[in-house]
Amino acid sequence: MIKGLFETHLFVENLERSIEFYTNVLKLKQFLNEEERRAALFWIGDKPRQSFLGLWEKPKDEIDLRHFAFECDWEWILNESVDFLKSHKIDFWNFLGDDSENPMVFANIPAIAIYFSDPDGHYLEFIGKLPGKYRPEKGSMVVSYEEWLELEKNEK
Repeated sequence: MIKGLFETHLFVENLERSIEFYTNVLKLKQFLNEEERRAALFWIGDKPRQSFLGLWEKPKDEIDLRHFAFECDWEWILNESVDFLKSHKIDFWNFLGDDSENPMVFANIPAIAIYFSDPDGHYLEFIGKLPGKYRPEKGSMVVSYEEWLELEKNEK
């Protein structure tokens, strides 16, 4: 029945600032800007109509912080995501919040991820599915990429 997530929406304090961030930093393609309703919509992914993000301007006291993740190539996350975030002066952290600049691996999925915030403080994530088998028995185990490679080696 359900095949994926088609859309998600965020409230933002300053629509123009958020359009700038999502267009120029994250390179999402804007397909609608409704000035009267103070809303903007962006396609997520390589193809239009795959999924989208909606931004709606609201007063600061009406904004509740949300979290969602952008699916990315796992090699990009491992090798380039941190430099990308640094180049745009975006604070970032890993799931463990251990002051490491390294993305972490959710061993059960397996997937590698790094977290950051948009200008309003919404919690965003770059996540990429690693090659490997889904292992629900790993539960909520979160490890470094190097530790995950060792786990995978020992599973074979």
